[in-house]
Amino acid sequence: MDVLAGLLEGPRARGAFMIRACFEPPWAVRIADEAPVSVMIMVRGEAWIVPEGEQAGHGAEPRLVRPGDVAVARGPGHYLVADDRRTEPYAEIGPGQVCTPLNGAPDGHYAGLGMRAWGQRGGSAQMLIGTYQMRGEITGRLLDALPPLLVLPTDVWDCPLTPFLAEEIGKDEPGQDVVLDRLLDLLLIAALRAWFSRPEAAAPAWYRAMGDPVVGPVLRLLQDDPARPWTVASLAAEAGVSRAALARRFNDLVGEPPMTYLTGWRLALAADLLRDSALTIAAIARKVGYGSAFALSGAFKRVYGVSPQDHRTGAS
Repeated sequence: MDVLAGLLEGPRARGAFMIRACFEPPWAVRIADEAPVSVMIMVRGEAWIVPEGEQAGHGAEPRLVRPGDVAVARGPGHYLVADDRRTEPYAEIGPGQVCTPLNGAPDGHYAGLGMRAWGQRGGSAQMLIGTYQMRGEITGRLLDALPPLLVLPTDVWDCPLTPFLAEEIGKDEPGQDVVLDRLLDLLLIAALRAWFSRPEAAAPAWYRAMGDPVVGPVLRLLQDDPARPWTVASLAAEAGVSRAALARRFNDLVGEPPMTYLTGWRLALAADLLRDSALTIAAIARKVGYGSAFALSGAFKRVYGVSPQDHRTGAS
């Protein structure tokens, strides 16, 4: 499997929150919904996206987005979206997309404007927003690869999906929610593919290690055949190096031992299969390298905090 394809095959929106937001300066909204990922496209006007708290502490810088720019924000950190970095927020969007007025703003200062539209009527600034509601809709390995905030300006990538999304977001046709879910998936995948091609992209260590002549082939073996009963010794034999040399080089480049990486990869694949296939848990266990459903369940719960069945039904 192509490593980038394996990373990007994960997004599966289910009932995603989609909206056209309209504002008139001065305007500012604090986003505290703690959703795993939000995608924002500036259609008209400009906006500052300002990370707060832990995100800002991890080096996420405020970014100005202009018409056509695409921004991807990773939760659960909070951030401000505003016409100016100094504007105090007039509302906070909390979990479940509940809007609370702030700083003396009256109820209804920002209000529903019709089908999937919100904000102020006739606002000179307009943004399309799509939000994944649950972490289970985005694979853990993709979330780990994302920075807190990334912005793709139009001079880097002119998004061909924007006009289509702008048209579809206001429709109320049969199956419209499913259409918008798939559009959001396509938009996120296209944005991340463009971002990964940029020199400034902070790709995860395992992604960078794919270019190493020893570790790269080992990573591909693990990704292509996770069900095989791999050991460090068998991987070293495939790579043509000693067991100690492989263990040291893999840990240096990837940041964890080969068997730890394999466990994470197997469980990530299991999480995807639980969500997107009708295979039994026992069949999934065999497919990703566990001898039984019981063995998979124990490992899965240690890492994800829920059982495979709860993950499948959306309890995660």
